[in-house]
Amino acid sequence: MIGGVPNPFTKSIAAALRSRSINTFVRDWDALEALVIRVYRARAAAAADAAEYARLNKQLLPLHADLAAKLAPLWQKAMMGGAPANEDPFALLLSPADAGGFIDNWRAMQALAAAREALNRLILEAQA
Repeated sequence: MIGGVPNPFTKSIAAALRSRSINTFVRDWDALEALVIRVYRARAAAAADAAEYARLNKQLLPLHADLAAKLAPLWQKAMMGGAPANEDPFALLLSPADAGGFIDNWRAMQALAAAREALNRLILEAQA
């Protein structure tokens, strides 16, 4: 999500996606992305952010585990901070103990782009 709106490119390519697990992952990932950006910009994590992160993290961790093998070759082709990604951006964004982990976390912001690129590639591959 960008400012609370699902990523328009991802939304358009996922419109015909039939994989329930990937659709669920995309929906929850959009919400996590919006939360990371919101907390980073505010330089604070509100109680609602903490609760939302806990909920999203609980939902996304098993989905990520199920998709990790498919995502790995895709994020390895993505860029993170101007260099090829050398760590799983999804795992990086799911690793903080709470939403406060995104305050002033530029590495997390860089991971968002790599994760989005890999997610879009996953959607396109799932439709092929």
